[in-house]
Amino acid sequence: MMPSTRKIYWALFILLVVSAVIRGFIAGFMELGNDEVYYLTYARFPALSHFDHPPMVGLVIQLFTLNLTFESEFFLRLASIVLGTLSTGLMFLIGRQIKNPITGLYAALLYTASFYGFILSGTFILPDAPQIFFWLLTLLFLLKSLPDRELTPGSRRYLLFAGITAGFALLSKYHSVFLLAGVLVYILRYNRKWFKATELYGFFIIVILLSLPVVFWNIENNFISFTYHENRVTFTESGLRPQYFLTEIVGEFFYNNPVNVLIILTALVALIRHKKFLPLSYQHILLWTSIPLVLVFQSFSLFRSTLPHWTGPGYLGLIIIAAAFLSEPAKNRIKQRILPWPLVISLALLLTVSVTAIGQIRFGWVPLQLWKVKDPSLDMTGWEQLGRKFAPVSKYEEDHAMIGKNSPIFTFRWFPAANFDYYVGRRINKPVYALGTLERIHKYYWINQINGNLHQGSDAYFIGLSDDYEDPVALYGALFDTIIPSDTIFITRKKDTVRKAFVFRLIGLKNEMVFSPGKLSK
Repeated sequence: MMPSTRKIYWALFILLVVSAVIRGFIAGFMELGNDEVYYLTYARFPALSHFDHPPMVGLVIQLFTLNLTFESEFFLRLASIVLGTLSTGLMFLIGRQIKNPITGLYAALLYTASFYGFILSGTFILPDAPQIFFWLLTLLFLLKSLPDRELTPGSRRYLLFAGITAGFALLSKYHSVFLLAGVLVYILRYNRKWFKATELYGFFIIVILLSLPVVFWNIENNFISFTYHENRVTFTESGLRPQYFLTEIVGEFFYNNPVNVLIILTALVALIRHKKFLPLSYQHILLWTSIPLVLVFQSFSLFRSTLPHWTGPGYLGLIIIAAAFLSEPAKNRIKQRILPWPLVISLALLLTVSVTAIGQIRFGWVPLQLWKVKDPSLDMTGWEQLGRKFAPVSKYEEDHAMIGKNSPIFTFRWFPAANFDYYVGRRINKPVYALGTLERIHKYYWINQINGNLHQGSDAYFIGLSDDYEDPVALYGALFDTIIPSDTIFITRKKDTVRKAFVFRLIGLKNEMVFSPGKLSK
């Protein structure tokens, strides 16, 4: 028997509140990661679109920080916390739509137990946060519209709503186009009556209209965004790379929680065996908006390196199918638990790994550096400390005429440029310039232009990091009269030095440095 509706809604309320509080604590407790500080530049330097992604993540940062009035880590991540909570609620609504309230609760719990859902798109401020919210909202509208063979006014309205939310999903990340492909495939295979409805064409027109800012920006910039992503997924000439495929599969297992993936696989096997725990129309919509995205990126991983979170949206429909599978015993008069044991294990794994990771980032529980193993937790460690320790160094040297007043900071790549921007330059009002190829500096090609040209005789700082070091003489020796070592800043965690920052003064720019827009090459 299914638990009472009242108990289910109370469980959902507790889940939403507790998960939001935990994610809010994490958001305020941890420094921003490399990607997060980079996407902050989308809000600081808004545009119709950007080199890597469409503009939505920058827009939601502006919205939830009141246009950067509040710039702490918590407020920068607030959009992700709010949208992540709403996405959890949407998982419930979708599960309830396709089956019953307990399915909705299980879908919300499985989504919460996913590292991708809880951390990447629910805590960290990444393009995935708005994408997942609009993806799920679109999915809900599609489930309320596409199966209807009578094409009632209500279904037609929901399809138009889906056009709006699908457009916003595309404004978040490009691979939201798989939603549109899923709509077309479903209609072609299962409900061609929609081709007679003007709302179907309205759906695609709305999506196109909402995408026009991105198209216009790319026209002005030689379609550089599409070229960049095309290069990331085109096949290399090196043939099959099984190690990349293995990395992708292992990454997907981890990001989506291994327990969740096992439940998903069990549910898919049940579908293959024609077990009837979900209406076919809903099943088809969920599968066609999920499986193609996952398979496409897995196929890319056979030939080149991919990132496991690219398939994240594709797992949403699979999670909902898994929830419907888990809720099936209720139909067989078996007492259904609010929290069945597979979900207990899944949530326990999420909690254990999250606490361990946070402890490693903040306190360095595992001495990986002593074992000569790269410590990825350092990506989110020591940046605030660097900014705090660099400020008096630059003030002393400027006050004593050792370097020109208001000298900017130079670096060679979009990270650590964005890290320096937020944690170092913002503190002392210094602009950051990234000098290098477009492939390395990304949006800083345009940020350099906004920061302005540098006159002959100007000075600058360079900060070289011990774990990501490049020689400033090799980088800038031809540009400046003199490059002088200034100071070494020790970044510590507990009592251990985990990174050194080598500060250099770049004195006497030989020629004016002009950052005028040029023709972007493919």
